[in-house]
Amino acid sequence: MREPSAPSEPLDAKPSRAAFHQQHQARAEAEAQRLLAVKTQLGGRWLAWVASELYALTPSSYAQMVRRELQRLSA
Repeated sequence: MREPSAPSEPLDAKPSRAAFHQQHQARAEAEAQRLLAVKTQLGGRWLAWVASELYALTPSSYAQMVRRELQRLSA
């Protein structure tokens, strides 16, 4: 009788960066668009506001994705 083979990854392993990115890309882009939409309303206060919004996002890798989308959409 054969023993069951071990899974290739532990069950509690984190998804790869590429998988995380693919899974959350659309959501990050939508969040960046939402943040940019408020820019004209807040004027000079927008930068401090958006920084606090980014700081509140979790996990930090998702916040970084949103920040990169903000940069891309603002260019």
